[in-house]
Amino acid sequence: MTFIITIDGPAGSGKTTTAKGSAEKLGMIYLDTGAMYRAAALYMIKNNIDVMNKNNVKKHLDNINITFDKDRNIFLNNENVSKEIRNEEISQAASKISTLKCVRDFLVSLQRDIGNKCDIVAEGRDMGTVVFPNAALKFYIECSIDERAKRRYNEYLQNRIDVEIDNIKDEIEIRDNRDKTRKYAPLRMAENAILIDTTKLSKEDQIKFVIEKAKTVRKNLHFSN
Repeated sequence: MTFIITIDGPAGSGKTTTAKGSAEKLGMIYLDTGAMYRAAALYMIKNNIDVMNKNNVKKHLDNINITFDKDRNIFLNNENVSKEIRNEEISQAASKISTLKCVRDFLVSLQRDIGNKCDIVAEGRDMGTVVFPNAALKFYIECSIDERAKRRYNEYLQNRIDVEIDNIKDEIEIRDNRDKTRKYAPLRMAENAILIDTTKLSKEDQIKFVIEKAKTVRKNLHFSN
C-alpha cells in the first residue's frame, strides 16, 4: 500500500511550490500532473493537431510517451520538454485539452500506475476528487486572482518575457472558468480535503503545514517515516 497526498487548486495558487517542497522533505515522489497535460498539448501543437478536435486527438494518444526522471524533468517521447511546456500558449492549450475525456482517461491511467508503485505527492486539479479518491491526505489550495497574477507576472519577468499583468489576470480568469465548468473532472475541492489559502502565506509556511499534517497522518496509519 502506498501513501498518497493530493494537492489540488487553480493555476498560480502555489500548489506546485508546495507539492515539490513537501515531497522533497517527506522523501516522496512529486507527481506533476499538470506537466503531463502540458506535454500532451505540446505534442498536438507540434503536429498541427487542433487540441479541441477530440477525434484527431484520440487517434494520436498512442503516439505519446510521457516520463519523468529523478530530477523532475519531463520527457515527451524521450525529449526533455521541461522548459518548452512552461509558457502561456501551452498553458492555455493544456487547459483546453484537459476537457477531453479521452485525454483524461489516458493520463489518469498513467498517473494511477505511478501511484500504485510508490509514495507520491500528486499535484493537479482533480487528484483528490477523481484520480486518487482514496488518498491518505488531501489538500485544496486557493489564492486571490490579484496575487496569482502578480506571481505569474514576476515569473515572466525573471524569464525576461514581456507581458502585461492585466492580460495575465484575464487569462487566469478564463482558465479558472474553463477548469471549473468542464464536463469531465471539473476543478473542485474534495469533500475531505484541507483548505489552504496561500494569498498571504509564505512558501515555507505552506510547505511546513503540509508536512506536519502528513507526518501525523502517516504515523496514525502506521506508515514508516
